[in-house]
Amino acid sequence: MSASTVRLVAFDLDDTLAPSKSPVDPRMAELLVQLLGAVEVCVISGGQFGQFESQLIDNLPLDHPDALANMHLMPTCGTQYYLFRDGSWVQQYAENLTDAQKQEALAAVESEAKRLGFWESETWGPILEDRGSQITFSALGQAAPVDAKKAWDPTGAKKNTLRAAVQQHLPDLEVRSGGSTSVDITRRGIDKAYGMARLAELTGIPFEQMLFVGDRLDPDGNDFPVVALGIPTRAVEGWEETAEVVEEFLASRG
Repeated sequence: MSASTVRLVAFDLDDTLAPSKSPVDPRMAELLVQLLGAVEVCVISGGQFGQFESQLIDNLPLDHPDALANMHLMPTCGTQYYLFRDGSWVQQYAENLTDAQKQEALAAVESEAKRLGFWESETWGPILEDRGSQITFSALGQAAPVDAKKAWDPTGAKKNTLRAAVQQHLPDLEVRSGGSTSVDITRRGIDKAYGMARLAELTGIPFEQMLFVGDRLDPDGNDFPVVALGIPTRAVEGWEETAEVVEEFLASRG
């Protein structure tokens, strides 16, 4: 596709714009600000809004905060949506789980993780998180070092095994492989495809004028639902490759 026809570029966050649960690099932050001056920008990821702030927003070198008017934030795999309005981030919608669904999801993922031997004793922060619209299992805890996360499940086999096992217990919910050590649970049919479809509806920008950049576009990845929508995609491995994609994109637009 031609960069000149793109009106919106969407990114995953962890391992696409920044290392897992880590601040965005200054080079990537500067490129995102440049990109905001050219097109609409969306960030859609399994993390909650606080992670978007600490990893991304708080590290953008903004001389003109009004540039954020072109940014769309979709935490918890698009189950929530925020826009920057009148100097602050305002939630536009949230597809929250009921209390009963949360308890069912928490119980299922804990029991299956323990049965499979994936419930670790040495962790960095909570293993289970209630993110309102999403329940997240993080094998080593949310604050685990990147190297430890990579070593825990380098092939993704553990996450995929756990995802399949938990899904058997939750036929009315959606269970998917998340970040490097995580499994996410949301309402059924609410995934990144749902988020991107809502974004197209709310912005009036058609799929063919979007570009999605992510590190998990494989069939087991949480970026894969976007592929099925027909949105043009670019697969990357790490933020450095994403930076190169953005540089190429900006250069091609002149």
